[in-house]
Amino acid sequence: MDVVELLPRLHLLRFPVGQAYLWRDDPELTLIDAGPPGSAAPIAALAATLGRLRRVVLTHFHWDHVGGAGELAAATGVEVLAHRLDAPVVRGEVPDPPPVAEDWERPLHAEALRHLPQGDYALPPQVSEVSGGEVLDFGGGARVLHIPEHTHGSIAVHLPAHGVLFTGDAVAASPVDGAVILGVLNLDRAQAIASFHRLAELEADLACFGHGDPVIGQASAALRRSADTYGPDH
Repeated sequence: MDVVELLPRLHLLRFPVGQAYLWRDDPELTLIDAGPPGSAAPIAALAATLGRLRRVVLTHFHWDHVGGAGELAAATGVEVLAHRLDAPVVRGEVPDPPPVAEDWERPLHAEALRHLPQGDYALPPQVSEVSGGEVLDFGGGARVLHIPEHTHGSIAVHLPAHGVLFTGDAVAASPVDGAVILGVLNLDRAQAIASFHRLAELEADLACFGHGDPVIGQASAALRRSADTYGPDH
């Protein structure tokens, strides 16, 4: 796990596939996503140096984002939150629906799977469910937005007081040139584009993605420029 300080209160945690973010409100910490399976130990070790882990907010059910959540919950008793539509998948009660992959996305999916641990991983037995519209008690008021359709229950988290936006996999940075792009491997591309436009309407100076480097400075403008290039036939 590579750790990058983005702000005095915010660290990026980078894994072979995907990334998570650790937000600090002394002495409590909030983790946005939990990394792939096997991530719990390094996350817990880092958290112990910064404060007390209070909650884990999962942006969606994909295992490169929830793989460490069950082990963290078992080890620390931390609360795990997810959207009510994704929570049953996170708990292992129902199978995850596969994405509708574009032809060019299939090699990306295969390459990601090659770098992810295979086999079963610990699932959080309890998941607090959100629906969108909630304001969570961190970051000066963290606003939860329901932004389908990377998954049915994908969420973003917006910290207006700090100008920070966590998009999950709804938006990404291109691995080729770092450009802001629509997230890949969606369930419904048209709905995912609509959610991208919704995120682009928010005010944020820092945009944190599930994959790729964050946009640091004037993030809203970057998201709007990219969102404007997407239409129903793009």
